[in-house]
Amino acid sequence: MPKAELHLHLDGCLRPNTAIELAQRHGIDAPHTWHDMFDTLVAAAHPGSQAALLKSFELPLALMQWEDSLARIATELVEDKAADRVRYMEVKWAPAFHRAQGLSLDEVIGIVASATAHAAERCGVEVRLCVVAIRAHDVATNVEVARAAVRHRANGVTGFDLAGHEASHPDPTVHAEAFDVARAGGLGITLHTGELPDDGALVWRALQVRPQRIAHGASAAADPKLLDELIARNITLDLCPTSNVQAGTVATFAEHPLPQLVRAGVPVTINTDDTTISDVTLSEEWLACVDELGLTLPELWACNLHALRAAFVDQPTQARLLDEFHAWARPLPELH
Repeated sequence: MPKAELHLHLDGCLRPNTAIELAQRHGIDAPHTWHDMFDTLVAAAHPGSQAALLKSFELPLALMQWEDSLARIATELVEDKAADRVRYMEVKWAPAFHRAQGLSLDEVIGIVASATAHAAERCGVEVRLCVVAIRAHDVATNVEVARAAVRHRANGVTGFDLAGHEASHPDPTVHAEAFDVARAGGLGITLHTGELPDDGALVWRALQVRPQRIAHGASAAADPKLLDELIARNITLDLCPTSNVQAGTVATFAEHPLPQLVRAGVPVTINTDDTTISDVTLSEEWLACVDELGLTLPELWACNLHALRAAFVDQPTQARLLDEFHAWARPLPELH
């Protein structure tokens, strides 16, 4: 299938061989063999908490402080996704995390934008960028990040996100000014929430910043009134089942509420979150949703089409991609 993926983190998608080479080049203490590096980069299947899962990003972030590292990792991500038949992708990353070696916010965004644009043209993929602010950072920093994101709209930045450890920083409205700057600058608004188990209250709180999409949001399934609100506002949940198991949102993959959400009419997309950290391609994630969750092929295909409709992308590109996807599916009655 041609695919669209909206919830994808640059720093969660390093190739192990690339990580080894970059660590050696920049003097970072890290494993020297592929298997050891793989074991370091891939999070445990059941770390049991969002905090434990976030620790998996420490080595990738240490490696991504130089222009060559950022450009190579961004290029390889596009190549890897193109090989999995992803035709449209939005890449998330937090530029403020990549300044330890003197790069500015504008330089970080420009490096990733240039690398993904060149790779996208070569691979025949549409790529847009979603700049992430961090819950633990101060208000001024996140406003600065939002302004930098708006400055790079012409370079493919179309979205603004807020992520980080939600339990210790539960109130996204603290960063309302950053969201306002991004929205006024024409960026689509999303934020990470609903990744903690059985806490729809955090998703309710996230609605106060008026997002168009929510990254994760699986815990909303426990609150029928919240589901009605998501449907009424047409707010999309960009779900990542494998990652949610790793974060302890659900105990097992089979318990993920994705089918419940789809059948309740909640707008849903299906994503990997982090191809390497979760050790899953989008094709594998989708197959597991069918085999283990019982999602039907028409339901899966509808989620895929909805990802294009909910994408932070210009209307002509969206329309062209929808035409391409519909043309691909037209001869296949099992998708309808």
